[in-house]
Amino acid sequence: ADQPSLCWQAMLAGTSAGASSSTTALVPTDTATEPADQPADQPPTSLSGIRPILQNIVATCNLGIALDLKTIAMHARNAEYNPKRFSAVIMRIRDPKTTALIFKSGKMVVTGAKSEEQARQAARKFARIVQKLDFPARFTDFKIQNMVGSCDVKFPIRLEGLAYKHSHYSSYEPELFPGLIYRMVQPKIVLLIFVSGKVVLTGGKVRNEIFSAFEQIYPVLQEFRKLPAAAAATALTPAT
Repeated sequence: ADQPSLCWQAMLAGTSAGASSSTTALVPTDTATEPADQPADQPPTSLSGIRPILQNIVATCNLGIALDLKTIAMHARNAEYNPKRFSAVIMRIRDPKTTALIFKSGKMVVTGAKSEEQARQAARKFARIVQKLDFPARFTDFKIQNMVGSCDVKFPIRLEGLAYKHSHYSSYEPELFPGLIYRMVQPKIVLLIFVSGKVVLTGGKVRNEIFSAFEQIYPVLQEFRKLPAAAAATALTPAT
């Protein structure tokens, strides 16, 4: 498959939230074209006719109290804790389908939600589960840390040409990873672009950053659209 797992995508710009930095964010370089100003509360105009779909939202919150993780793992459903492997309780719920990493410090990371409201709802449910185990937990400092969106432009892309012309922003090493990594500065988004035309966008704090980044990259993708073999041969044949 030419598309990486969404779990990995979600943590590209992940948060430590009480753990040591076990996930490293891709940080865009300071070279890119400034986009036109766009109100934060309004979606950008879609010239492409394509709107990325949010696949995963990573959020954090603080329960405001130190926790006994062994107690939580022993008494909560769908919870696991192996301190030799990872210093947090991993807890899952079905509605909304999300996973929480709960740290001893009381900090919590929630991943798997498909919308901001789902992320907040899930974080509240996890906090309530901890409260029912007789911990005086509070729900504070909720924040969206990362959004992951994806879409398909429905045409193949010449990644080699794109990487050459946009070398300041691009990283493309097909021997190591099948996609081109495009680091956009404004908005601060990392795009994974695949030859099939599939695009993954990560690093946004609000959904409009994801939408705006795609609208900016779409004309570039069109420029490097891979033509069918017959059309490419015709284009290279000089007129007589």
